[in-house]
This record gives sequence, C-alpha cells and structure tokens, in this order.
Amino acid sequence: MLRRKPTRLELKLDDIEEFESIRKDLETRKKQKEDVEGVGTSDGEGAAGLSSDPKSREQMINDRIGYKPQPKPNNRTSQFGNFEF
Repeated sequence: MLRRKPTRLELKLDDIEEFESIRKDLETRKKQKEDVEGVGTSDGEGAAGLSSDPKSREQMINDRIGYKPQPKPNNRTSQFGNFEF
C-alpha cells in the first residue's frame, strides 16, 4: 500500500467569518429558548418536573434518536422455537 503525505488544510478568512456567523446565530437561538422556558415556568416547577421523571426522560431520548422499543413476548416458544420433546 502506498503512503502519501498528509493533506494540508488551509483556514481561509471566509471560513472564519462563516463559523462566527453560525456561532452567533446558535447563541441567539439558545438565549431565546432560555427566555421562553424562563417565562413559561415562573414557579420553577416545569424544569424540576422533567428531570425528576425518568420515564419522560427516557422517552425523550428514544424520540430524539428514533428508537421505538417493541414489547418482548414472554412465552417460551418465542425464545426457543417449537421444540417438541
């Protein structure tokens, strides 16, 4: 197998400007989201309610990654097949 020299990456001014603009945009979105959550939960009950319920947290994670758990059947034929003795 042939080895080649590592490719040199150059950072251009346009790339830096694009990165800065995207970062600022994300920061403003994050601040707006925090402001909306802060106004919606004036008594502080909403944030504590989400973190204290493990089922809703697990469901939120499953929704985020696209996992849809299927219930497992609890009989022996599903585990071992149809073996007759």
